[in-house]
Amino acid sequence: MIDRGKRRILGVDVSVTDYAAAVDLIVDAAHEKRPFAVTALAVHGVMTGALDAEQRYRLNRFDLVTPDGQPVRWALRLLHGESLPDRVYGPQLTQRVCERAARSGLSVYLYGSTKAVLDRLAWRLATNFPGLTIAGAEPSKFRRLSAEESRQVDRRIAESCADLVLVGLGCPRQEVFVFEHVDQISRPMLAVGAAFDFHSGLLRQAPRWMQDSGLEWIFRLMTEPRRLWRRYLYLNPLYCALVGAQLAGLQLARETASEPPGKLHFG
Repeated sequence: MIDRGKRRILGVDVSVTDYAAAVDLIVDAAHEKRPFAVTALAVHGVMTGALDAEQRYRLNRFDLVTPDGQPVRWALRLLHGESLPDRVYGPQLTQRVCERAARSGLSVYLYGSTKAVLDRLAWRLATNFPGLTIAGAEPSKFRRLSAEESRQVDRRIAESCADLVLVGLGCPRQEVFVFEHVDQISRPMLAVGAAFDFHSGLLRQAPRWMQDSGLEWIFRLMTEPRRLWRRYLYLNPLYCALVGAQLAGLQLARETASEPPGKLHFG
């Protein structure tokens, strides 16, 4: 089990951890009924923080930021000498958390995506993890919420008595959502990216050899070119260039905001 704190990549603090430690930290927080903000960041997620000071402020106040992508894991080794046996991939982390939740009697709330996806996801999770209680499921409204609507979301999740919340709104909306709600809900909240689409069967995952070799982005670009072309063809080369600059000792983005950013109320 690996839990060696955080190391900074392009201004974003990334946890040096593995699946075992990450699951333990999340489940412990669920049992203790305390807020615990979690996200799994690949290159795109790191770059949202590197290029936006307000998002960097949010990410650096998460309790756990796992290295979701192989290039993020490699950057930990290259920049900080931190070697990990594997990345901590959001969809896989989601499965492991649900498996432990089922064994531990913890319930889960699903927030995000569409009702059709959530219905299928809830059915598949219950099938794959017998004993897992889905305390509630709420689709995204795909727009910003009013302050009152945002409070109502907190109320519905609290009234469900869920022990932890899985959030699938896409990056960076899901990280903003977790940052803005975790203290009010006072439970672990996990921003899990494409896990909803993968585990509901809506999207296929890349073959394991592509995931292990850092080529998953090619597979995803081929399956969703119109949505993802800018993310991969612009941000990936920029990420490599900025990691190289950090390795060379150049001064990179630093957290400049001293006050929390204004609420965006994504939902």
